[in-house]
Amino acid sequence: MRQCGQVTSPATTPLDGLNASAVHTAESLLLGCCRSLRWARRLAAHRPYPDVEALLAAADEAGYDLEAMDLHEALAGEPAPHPLGEPRLGTLAAHTALRAAQAAYERKFGHAFVVCLDGCGPRERLDHTLAALRERLGNEPEEEWVVAADELRRLARARLTRLTATGSP
Repeated sequence: MRQCGQVTSPATTPLDGLNASAVHTAESLLLGCCRSLRWARRLAAHRPYPDVEALLAAADEAGYDLEAMDLHEALAGEPAPHPLGEPRLGTLAAHTALRAAQAAYERKFGHAFVVCLDGCGPRERLDHTLAALRERLGNEPEEEWVVAADELRRLARARLTRLTATGSP
C-alpha cells in the first residue's frame, strides 16, 4: 500500500536498463547482438532510445552503414548456426550434410554462414538452414556478400528484440 508522500518508481524494462547502463556495459550487451564494435559503439552512443522501435531503426541504419571490415569483423564473430543443437535420432545424416555444406560455404566465401531462423519452427530449422546453404552456395561472392549482410542485420534485429524483452540476446 502506498502512503501519502511516498513515491514509487516505475517498473524498469530491459530497454531502460540498456539506456541507463555504462557505455562499456551497453557496448558489451550490443556486441551480443552484432559482433561489430563500430555497430555496438554507434548504438551505445545514441542512447537513450525512447522505445524498441527507435532502437531497431537505429540498428538497421547502423547495419547499412557498416563498411567491409566491419562486416568481416561481425561475420568472424558469428557462430555457425546449429538449428537443432545436438543431432537426434533420424537427423544424423542431415547434420552431416549441414556440416559439409557449411565447410563448403566457408571455403568459397571466406566467412561464416549466417541465417536468421526467427519465424521457423523447431522442426523446420534444419531443413531451412540446409536449403538456404544450398541456394546461397550458388551465389557469386559479391551477391553473397549482400545476402550475408542482410542476414546479419536480421539476426541483429532478432537479438535486439530478445534483449529488450528479456535482458539477454
